[in-house]
Amino acid sequence: MAGQAEAMRELAGRIAAALEAADLAAFRDLLHPAAQWGPPGDPAPPCRSREDVLSWYRQARDSGARARVAETVVSGDRILVGLKVTGTAVADRRGGEYDRWQVLTVRDGQVAEIAGFEDRAEAQAWAGMVPGR
Repeated sequence: MAGQAEAMRELAGRIAAALEAADLAAFRDLLHPAAQWGPPGDPAPPCRSREDVLSWYRQARDSGARARVAETVVSGDRILVGLKVTGTAVADRRGGEYDRWQVLTVRDGQVAEIAGFEDRAEAQAWAGMVPGR
């Protein structure tokens, strides 16, 4: 079990580095081919493949959006990623930056699902963590 926990922490570090650098090639290597991304529990998420997820990131990057990774927390097969987002209309309205969280579910060593949240406590609950920790 300790080996799996260490592998998850290492994967969380690789994810943070790829997101910080906006390195789509590095992020691609971390995504399962059938990776899905969308609102939590959405039965038909807008991104239904690795290429869909990468396309979304590419469009966001090309439009000027940037994200700084503020935290990564591992809980079992999930990684909570806290982001500070800039370069968007929402960020401009909120003083230049806003918080966003993603919960990444890992299967077979790759990110298989990504759910996005505006509230950290909701993201923590989705990840199976105790809110506030």
